[in-house]
Amino acid sequence: MSRIGQNPVSVPDGVDVNITGQIISAKGKLGELSLTLVDEISIDQDGNKLTLSPKDNSKRARTMWGTSRSLVQNIVTGVSEGFTINMEIVGVGYRAALQGKNLVLQLGYSHEIQFPIPGDITITCERPTAIAISGADKQKVGHVASQIRGLRPPEPYKGKGVRYSDEFVLRKEGKKK
Repeated sequence: MSRIGQNPVSVPDGVDVNITGQIISAKGKLGELSLTLVDEISIDQDGNKLTLSPKDNSKRARTMWGTSRSLVQNIVTGVSEGFTINMEIVGVGYRAALQGKNLVLQLGYSHEIQFPIPGDITITCERPTAIAISGADKQKVGHVASQIRGLRPPEPYKGKGVRYSDEFVLRKEGKKK
């Protein structure tokens, strides 16, 4: 029995949810997202609550029950509130700036890195060493954040690089004489 799948998804005010067969689409103030559910899961709408349940007792239906409920929760939350990931840049001379539709990063290489910003993602730089990535689709926001982090991941000796703001970098001790 899925403990996550049992909980209904509450739809906040200002979000319209349409269910057509296995396709669920949500429209809110931050845009419109849709999701195709697997065939083993059924969804019912009762007022402002969405309830997911497995159609049979197969192993795949039970495993996809909680996953599908989390995906539906993510699209409903995404169109109403959105998702934000904050990142920090640590290192002497490391910085970020916005130029048009590109994020320009100076990360200790001999050249600047021009990172094109996808159309449905918003990136802001409060400081030259702080980046905030936000959008309605949680998967895309996380993917863009991981791509930016992958340009210069934090190294364990001095901690230099691009990291998530809540990430802890395990530091190593340098060599001794």
